[in-house]
Amino acid sequence: MKFGYYADNEIPKSIADKEEYRKEYTTLNSHGYRCPEFSPLPNGGKNVVVLGCSHTFGEGLSDSQVWVRRLEKLLDNNRLRFWNLGHPGASPDLCVRILYGSEKVIFPKIIIVCWPAWSRRERLEQDPTSLTSDNPLLKQENEHTDRNNFLKCVFQTEKFAQHTQAKIFHCFAEAIYLIPKQNLNRRLETEYYNVLYQTSIKNCWPVWDKHLGKDARRTLITTPSLARDGIHYGVEHHETFATHFFETFKKNLK
Repeated sequence: MKFGYYADNEIPKSIADKEEYRKEYTTLNSHGYRCPEFSPLPNGGKNVVVLGCSHTFGEGLSDSQVWVRRLEKLLDNNRLRFWNLGHPGASPDLCVRILYGSEKVIFPKIIIVCWPAWSRRERLEQDPTSLTSDNPLLKQENEHTDRNNFLKCVFQTEKFAQHTQAKIFHCFAEAIYLIPKQNLNRRLETEYYNVLYQTSIKNCWPVWDKHLGKDARRTLITTPSLARDGIHYGVEHHETFATHFFETFKKNLK
């Protein structure tokens, strides 16, 4: 099924499907994503789709350094196949569109969304365009429209997971946004069972424990951890974030 730029059997080409990206990242598949080819799809196991922006794509990092690959290694579960669909410059809107396109291509049974800044939008003109916060076309947007557009995208991903009977988990690249509690008919109905609120990729490093115990990590670090491009977050951020995600959700990631 396909209407306009939305489909359930066609993952959009990534902006990384360009020569300058392919020179830097030699493991990109034919669509420009840092994961295996979508076809032929291996039999057996569960497919884990990970969505996000350049921080999930892993700009400036090798494959083994990106938090998605580190999480995969921490889980050490051969039945789980990870598909990193992180897209440089992605908005929440684009994350939703990529997820919809994966339904009959990857058949995800676990979905992880590392939400980008909610100020971003996707403008579907003759060609889809990602709008970041400094784009003049966004001058009419405000905190209220940003929040409600984000919650619309959360609803769409949760509804997709419900429709496909998949598990879904939410986390954040930079700012951490509140996702309202729902009555989930679980034993602990008020618990955020699928949202990582403790930290984001941006905020997870340097680690500074609030307690004063003998094992407290309170080393003052003044040198930032940056990727090769000097812009995106570096290895320490990705390693720490993957560990936080693993420790929070490891019992449900199977």
